[in-house]
Amino acid sequence: MREKVKKVLEENYPEIDFESSTELVDDGILDSLTMVGIISALSMEFGVVLPYEDIIPENFNSIDAMVELIQKFS
Repeated sequence: MREKVKKVLEENYPEIDFESSTELVDDGILDSLTMVGIISALSMEFGVVLPYEDIIPENFNSIDAMVELIQKFS
């Protein structure tokens, strides 16, 4: 699952180094518009609907956090 999430992220945002950062949102690497795009890409790829209350910075700070979020709703 992690590799699939990583592939989706890197295909859509090749300029971002998702692998080495653990604070993507907190460090300002991801802004709100980029987060919307990531949510859309992951939702389409994995067929999940992410509830509004789970769209928080902590769930998008790293690949691992995003994987946990997707697994929660898969």
